Amino acid sequence: GNLDSKTGKGILEFFQKLHLQGHTLIVVTHERYVSEYAERIIHLKDGLIEQDERRN
Repeated sequence: GNLDSKTGKGILEFFQKLHLQGHTLIVVTHERYVSEYAERIIHLKDGLIEQDERRN
């Protein structure tokens, strides 16, 4: 949903904590800044995978 920036950042930090505990999270977004928190980014176009990017 549409969240204010402080709440959105808090949720992303909470997701990071869950990930560090061994949980897998799937986040779907149009906001590029959200991808800064991801280890893997899958770009879709017209319902098909256009790019699969992994980060360390």
